[in-house]
Amino acid sequence: MYSFGYVGVFGKPNAGKSSLVNALVGEKVAIVSHRPQTTRDNILGIMNGQNYQVVFVDTPGIHHTKNQLDKRMMKQVRSALASVDFVLYLIDGTKEPDQEELDYIDHIKEDHIVIKTKIDKKSLKTFDCDFEVSSLTGANIQQLREFIINKMPKSNVKNFLYDEDYYTDKSVRFLTGEQIREECLNLFEDEIPHGIAVEINRFEEKESLIVVEADIVCEQNRHKGIVIGKGGKNLKLIGQKTREYLEQLMQKKVMLKLFVKVEENWRDKPNKLNNLGY
Repeated sequence: MYSFGYVGVFGKPNAGKSSLVNALVGEKVAIVSHRPQTTRDNILGIMNGQNYQVVFVDTPGIHHTKNQLDKRMMKQVRSALASVDFVLYLIDGTKEPDQEELDYIDHIKEDHIVIKTKIDKKSLKTFDCDFEVSSLTGANIQQLREFIINKMPKSNVKNFLYDEDYYTDKSVRFLTGEQIREECLNLFEDEIPHGIAVEINRFEEKESLIVVEADIVCEQNRHKGIVIGKGGKNLKLIGQKTREYLEQLMQKKVMLKLFVKVEENWRDKPNKLNNLGY
């Protein structure tokens, strides 16, 4: 028998959704940051085995909407919830869930389990859940993986949707933009990261070289200088780490050019959101 199905990964911002998907798949599918609302798009992570293929839909964190970008993110959450075979709802194990979150879980009609994440943290609180995991140490990841596989629809036919070498449906171009954004999220102060987007203007793969040109888009002029840094220090660091990631991923040399531009209130501009793929 073969198992194939879709699993939605839900929870509040910073609950550890992307980290868990990466751990289950065994590859870096989604960017990870300690900052909430890191994921802005429904990202598919594909877990493959001889007799199974499980497609994880890593969704943006569930939160109240403040701008057009937030509204589009929450629309993606609702869409994912309606189209999966099984739901993982994650609760940050270092925090006690509030009543709003508990009520949300009670209203999930789809087949689901509740997972407590970050059990490696000392500040762990107690609440009822089905699984306790740590994406950092790998605690209970294999047990959760086996449980999920058993919950997937079964067939006598190998009806896998994706090539078994694939671990995500996203292009390398998309992953490059997300990696640049991850470096920004981890480098800058709280006021800057969520006002940053990345626009890939050129992505050309040659026989032994990949050429990338990208804009880091800021909402305010004063952020531009911070992103660039004194003597271009920050921009160089972002470029260096992104090149290292891409060269390891593609096993090719990478020529990366980064630019910084300002576009005020881009998160409330539908045309800009469309251009950025949100």
